[in-house]
Amino acid sequence: MMADNRSYDTVAFDVRGNTAMLFFAKTTTDGDVGDYLLLMRTIEDNFDESLYIEINETQFGGHNLLSEARLLGNTLTLKLHEPARELNGASSIVLTFTDTPENMAGIEAGAFRVLGDALTGGNA
Repeated sequence: MMADNRSYDTVAFDVRGNTAMLFFAKTTTDGDVGDYLLLMRTIEDNFDESLYIEINETQFGGHNLLSEARLLGNTLTLKLHEPARELNGASSIVLTFTDTPENMAGIEAGAFRVLGDALTGGNA
């Protein structure tokens, strides 16, 4: 199983309309975003849910994107149902983020709302 490994220093959670978002960013010394990953869950009018991942302006996703999401400490592992061509065929994404109170608060507020039933265990 091929994994796409990513490290970030900032995590934020937000809700806008019918979309819940978890934003992971690697910031530069000037505070600009140099690299990011955005997880978005939208709920349509017919209550059909879709999960999208956007990495540095490349978006992919749909109704059956994740088979499992596991949160252990400051590591979030996303297992995809199908290898993603957008990630050179990776079948999972491993996100590591800086363990700060602000980042943990963002994860705690947003992990279940964004990942839903795919979140299978771990701790926050």
